[in-house]
Amino acid sequence: MLEWKEILIRYGELSTKGRNRSSFTGRLRDNIRYAFADLPKFQIETERDRMFIRPNEQETMNQLIERLPQIFGIQSFSPVASCSHDLEDIKQTAIKVVESIDRKDKTFKVTVKRSYKPFEMETNELQQFVGANVLRTFPEIQVQMKKPDIELRVEVRRDAVYMMAEVIPGAGGLPIGSNGKSLLMLSGGIDSPVAGYQMLKRGVRLDAIHFHSPPFTSERSKEKVMDLADKLSRFGASVKLHIIPFTAIQQEIQKQIPDNVSMTTTRRMMLKIADLVREETQALAIITGESLGQVASQTLESLTAINAVTNTPVLRPLISYDKQDIIEIAQQIDTYEVSIRPYEDCCTIFTPASPKTKPKLEKVEYYESFKTFDDMITEAVSEREIIMFPKKKQDKFSDLL
Repeated sequence: MLEWKEILIRYGELSTKGRNRSSFTGRLRDNIRYAFADLPKFQIETERDRMFIRPNEQETMNQLIERLPQIFGIQSFSPVASCSHDLEDIKQTAIKVVESIDRKDKTFKVTVKRSYKPFEMETNELQQFVGANVLRTFPEIQVQMKKPDIELRVEVRRDAVYMMAEVIPGAGGLPIGSNGKSLLMLSGGIDSPVAGYQMLKRGVRLDAIHFHSPPFTSERSKEKVMDLADKLSRFGASVKLHIIPFTAIQQEIQKQIPDNVSMTTTRRMMLKIADLVREETQALAIITGESLGQVASQTLESLTAINAVTNTPVLRPLISYDKQDIIEIAQQIDTYEVSIRPYEDCCTIFTPASPKTKPKLEKVEYYESFKTFDDMITEAVSEREIIMFPKKKQDKFSDLL
């Protein structure tokens, strides 16, 4: 049975970075260590254009291969096998490496790098030796020197000969944390987790904020949001969820604000609260899952009226996305089934029958001027619940100690 020795990681976009490249690759290394903290320790070696991971156990290797595609900052990676300098060992290892991947209707070539010059064969000789034995074993594959489907790469180093053929796509993007931290407004719907994912992919670390209005919203709606936060924490960095008690503010809005602009005021109050939490947590921006024109609160006029309460950058990564595009990403990142659970959030519960799609800012501010929400906002922020994801596993016997 073939056992992999190491994993070669290719950076992709990180390779275009200049003098600060080392900070990006260092962040990627730290994120990999964090994401795989549950596995036995393994060695990571960072080079200019690539990174090597060397686990000590085959089960650790299998877990790394399975889970690395979720780590942002990796363009692709390849499992690498090794063998001695003995020609028969090289031949058998090459056959096993090619045997481990799909070969049907595939083209093939061998590339050799001979870093260890005292090796008994020249580069071209070794290339022909390996290629001939592979083709003899697998006659169904065809030789193609330009852009083959399978490229068996052989590198002769001082300590051993290393081989790889499979290239596994990574998540791409930038390492989480390389572009600072922002606060995600996490509603429990389909869109906001996808927005969070898109910003994670650009290297932004997330905190999340959710507005909970019991008894109008149930504990199950809160659990749904917690499950979504947990899903987002599986991409290489923890997520801190801030749950805001929002019932009193929503009830006051229903009393004081005309029904057709109450949703605009609700979103403005949410943004004010989010801005205070953002400042307290030293985040740099606020992220929403808004998509232009999708609902009444997401027209340009509505977004202008809502945005007026803050000077903080509000990032909307889904602003031009179709709903179907968002759903497809949600399915890919495994948040869709959680998002469609039939437990409504506070915005859905209090949605007016005919909300204004083009609210005028001066009228919204006029209606809000009859009631000062500042004290209620401050109280909601101070009484928030904070939960960290992923949650640490507790020893079921700890209470007995």
